[in-house]
Formats: sequence, C-alpha cells, structure tokens
Amino acid sequence: MPHDSGAAPLSEVLSMAELVDYQEGSVVSRTVIDKKTGTITVFAFAGGQGLSEHTAPFDAMVYVLDGEAEIMISGKPFNLSQGDMIIMPASEPHALRAVTPFKMVLTMIR
Repeated sequence: MPHDSGAAPLSEVLSMAELVDYQEGSVVSRTVIDKKTGTITVFAFAGGQGLSEHTAPFDAMVYVLDGEAEIMISGKPFNLSQGDMIIMPASEPHALRAVTPFKMVLTMIR
C-alpha cells in the first residue's frame, strides 16, 4: 500500500489510476513516494478544477493517466490527454486546468 513515511515502498503491483478517485468539485491527491530526493504523487481533478499559476524550485514531470488537461508553462498552453507527459522546468511559472475529469502522476525531482 502506498504510504507517506518516506520509507521504501512495498513491492506490489498497483494500478496508478485506481489510487485516487474523482470527487465532484475537488482535487484529490495521494503520495506514493516522499523522499528527500523527490516525490511521486497521483492526482484526480474533477472537471474544471485546477492549480493556479505558481513556480517550483525543481523540475517536475506530469504524466496523464486519464482524461484531458491544459497546462500553461510560462504563458504557453499545452493540451494533454491520456498517455501524454510534459516536463515543467524549475522556476518557470505554470498552472493546470482539468478540461475533463483527469488523473495524473506528478514526479518531482529535487
């Protein structure tokens, strides 16, 4: 079972998309790995939900598990759907909006 302790994850087969469920009007997240060197978090966004523009001091990769999203990086829009990924460079302003309900894996390397 994924956990937030920072310890090594247990060896078991999991479906990333099934780790979080959609909740109307909400963003749901679940941390899979949380280490000093980086994190892996799975998110489920209800349609229309998102994250406002912000920056992060580390590179981050988004991989879309389900649905569609628009990701803005330094003012440029990118449309992603299931199976797509994008790198959000460190210190570049970025924002995210669910075009449809969507799930993603966010991997941040510190």
